[in-house]
Amino acid sequence: MIITRTANQCGKADYGWLKARYTFSFGHYFDPNFLNYGALRVLNQEILAPKAEFKPKAYPHVDILNIILQGEAEYRDSAGNYNQARQGECLLFSTRQDLRYSEHNISDKVPLNRLQLWLNANSHQAPQSVQRRVLSDQPLTLLASPTAEKNSMCLRQSAWISSLMLQANDTRTISLQGKRAYLQSVSGNVEIHAQSYINNQFNVNIKCGDGIFIQDEPQLRLRAISSFQGLLIDLGS
Repeated sequence: MIITRTANQCGKADYGWLKARYTFSFGHYFDPNFLNYGALRVLNQEILAPKAEFKPKAYPHVDILNIILQGEAEYRDSAGNYNQARQGECLLFSTRQDLRYSEHNISDKVPLNRLQLWLNANSHQAPQSVQRRVLSDQPLTLLASPTAEKNSMCLRQSAWISSLMLQANDTRTISLQGKRAYLQSVSGNVEIHAQSYINNQFNVNIKCGDGIFIQDEPQLRLRAISSFQGLLIDLGS
């Protein structure tokens, strides 16, 4: 089963210093039908104006993945640690509830455009140090996984997060590990062919900002209509 969540259907915010699109309920945006998808709790794309910042705040027991699409960010916590990341880099934070975290666009000219994911973390797994990964131009790159396989960052959850980079007319078949997954178009258009367990065929097109909920599909076949950058979150249950 595949259900499309278009960019226009998502929650939105525009505060001048911040522009945002929310796949799930977040902040002022609340929709009881979109609270989470399994362990995936937040999927936001946010643009911070030059020198804008999110003030320090505490987080629940989650892993937070920030993917920098444009600009340069600095992250600080109340223990005095700080990390910087720029376009093409990813940072994975294992939040601690005794710490507060802030985010800063350190450029005085360039907006900070990034994706942010929250995944509920297993309660018995302790926080880890901040992890970093550089986005690859390969068609399929595993960014994060529960076992840090293929040089990926380590999640405290049974989930696999992969980056997709396809050129126009490229095709790719991807096997899914869990019963649920979510595919987000970061840029470009792609056609998705899915074969369900009951042999019903699904063909869906998504464009920049759109996403699809995927359930009970063993694999996806993608064909890029234009140059396509995507993010696949494969959930273990």
